Amino acid sequence: MRFRHPDGTTVHLSYCTNVHPAETLDGVLAQLRDHCEPVRKRLGRDRLGIGLWLARAAARALVTDPAALRGLRAELDRRGLEVVTLNGFPYEGFGADEVKYRVYRPDWAEPERLAHTGDLARLLAALLPDDVTEGSVSTLPLAWRTRYDEHAATTARTALTTLAERLDALEELTGKSIRIALEPEPGCVVETTADAIRPLAAIASPRIGICIDTCHLATSFEEPGPAIHALTTAGITIPKAQLSAALHAEHPHLPDVRDALAAFAEPRFLHQTRTLPRARRPGHPPTAAGLRGTDDLHEALAADTLPDATPWRAHFHVPLHAPPAPPLTSTLPVLCDTLARLVGGPTPLTRHLEVETYTWQALPEELRPRSRAQLADGIAAELTLARDLLTDLGLKELP
Repeated sequence: MRFRHPDGTTVHLSYCTNVHPAETLDGVLAQLRDHCEPVRKRLGRDRLGIGLWLARAAARALVTDPAALRGLRAELDRRGLEVVTLNGFPYEGFGADEVKYRVYRPDWAEPERLAHTGDLARLLAALLPDDVTEGSVSTLPLAWRTRYDEHAATTARTALTTLAERLDALEELTGKSIRIALEPEPGCVVETTADAIRPLAAIASPRIGICIDTCHLATSFEEPGPAIHALTTAGITIPKAQLSAALHAEHPHLPDVRDALAAFAEPRFLHQTRTLPRARRPGHPPTAAGLRGTDDLHEALAADTLPDATPWRAHFHVPLHAPPAPPLTSTLPVLCDTLARLVGGPTPLTRHLEVETYTWQALPEELRPRSRAQLADGIAAELTLARDLLTDLGLKELP
């Protein structure tokens, strides 16, 4: 979906296909038929943007077979779909029964990450619509924190600098500008937007910026205004933003709240949980160092593991249009605030927006979609909410 910002800029809205597990090219083609096109039809649009996730096997198949790449481009066109952004965070196995810590490997200190991201950039340059010159690829925020030392930091910085140089060459060759966006996430080396400034300043390339995921931002109790201001002041670009909402528990000390949270503690994905050590003071946003947290929700629910005198937020992407029932809620207000600051000003700070609720089948059983049709209904409802937020900010939906 495309929108015209009041300054004349085109802003793209898509949804991420990592919600549909597929490791192979055949699986990706089936996604387009079984999921993406039905969502487009529900929205009544001739064209729908998708944030394509290409696992390593699918990406390699496309890189090594130009005919297959042309076929994918033709299939996108035939089904009324377009791609301006890729989700390059998961490398493979995102549809496995247990993902957890596996999603952070390989990291940016390992050569496989550079090779895969370079492949994705080349593929995106070929998949971009003819009238679009800029693409984005979101990626791992360097590494999970426990595997990172000075040697790893140097290796990662070298890899990203090398990638930036390759992207310069790719633009010279194709006329397409591809930018990479590190996605801060709780528990990673770059957990918050503040954590991103120093490493990205060291790389000093507009090719390498930040993907703001509003679920991650909220989980780390970052305030959108100061966070975005710090990035722009430091000259850090925002090639992409992911529209998502975290799980919020205002009173985690209450037994019914803990029971409600326990229904979201599931074995597939990691649900990092954070709380503030004391009540927030207006105008004094916390830093990552000022948070208390656990790597997963079930750990937080263990007795005395996490202080419960202040609200908890868990990294669980809940559907945007359907917050959990009381006594829980979602951080949708953080998404709304962030979106207003990103695209509600005189010029947009990013042009690529992606709805990324990949946890539909990890929801408590009674909330999960029971069929492809129900899933398509849910995704279409999320995109409708996002569309309404954008038009309320003064953007005009384009045909």
